[in-house]
Amino acid sequence: QVQLVESGGGLVKAGGSLRLSCAASGFIYLIDAMGWYRQAPGKERELVAAITSGGNTNYADSVKGRFTISRDNGKNTVSLYLDMSSLNPEDTAVYYCNARYRLNPPRAYWGQGTQVTVSS
Repeated sequence: QVQLVESGGGLVKAGGSLRLSCAASGFIYLIDAMGWYRQAPGKERELVAAITSGGNTNYADSVKGRFTISRDNGKNTVSLYLDMSSLNPEDTAVYYCNARYRLNPPRAYWGQGTQVTVSS
């Protein structure tokens, strides 16, 4: 059974830092790319950062230079991280972990989301 569990959200002042974590379990050998998405109130969900199984990364322009995505392919779980720095109130959102599985057809799984609130 596939499960993605996020942690690390919270309240932080502008200019501060946070680290989000996501633990993916279940058929992890089928995981291809992983990513972090966010959704602010009244807005659509957007890609924040993504990383392939080979370690290639890409970022939304709004977070380049401030956020870093990384992953650790363990034996039983795959851990995904998002290190966020120089946070500003516009980063306030629910952050979701996403994992794309090499199924036929490919399928994406989502975590439950973790709230990040940046105060000014």
